[in-house]
Amino acid sequence: MSEVKTDKLTGVGTAGSIVVTGEGNSTTTNLQQGLAKAWNNMNGTGTIAIRDSLNIASITDNGTGNYKHNFTNSMGSTEDFVAGGFVRVSGNMGFLAGWVNTPFTASSFEHASAPGSFSASDALFVTISIHGDLA
Repeated sequence: MSEVKTDKLTGVGTAGSIVVTGEGNSTTTNLQQGLAKAWNNMNGTGTIAIRDSLNIASITDNGTGNYKHNFTNSMGSTEDFVAGGFVRVSGNMGFLAGWVNTPFTASSFEHASAPGSFSASDALFVTISIHGDLA
């Protein structure tokens, strides 16, 4: 089997877009559209801290269970991206809730974490993944 090593791939078609063949060789996927544009794994208790991340410049503690993830590189537009994640509150599963009254912006994503009781709670683990277009 041959091996190719490179530091950069550039598409020759539209705006550097690269299409790859998916599993089973029957479908294609646009590489840029399939990649997470930001993700964060953080401690949401006490003094909050990023454990590991991609494209997250900083995090803000806005109160009990309310966190803001500030992007290093902004998304392409306001509210045209997808955010999903998981939180663990006090050793139990929790969920990422969108009841925070702050809309998405191109430069950040804000959410609350909660256990099954629907009341905001600080989370031991907060993980998010952002998909969409970068600016």
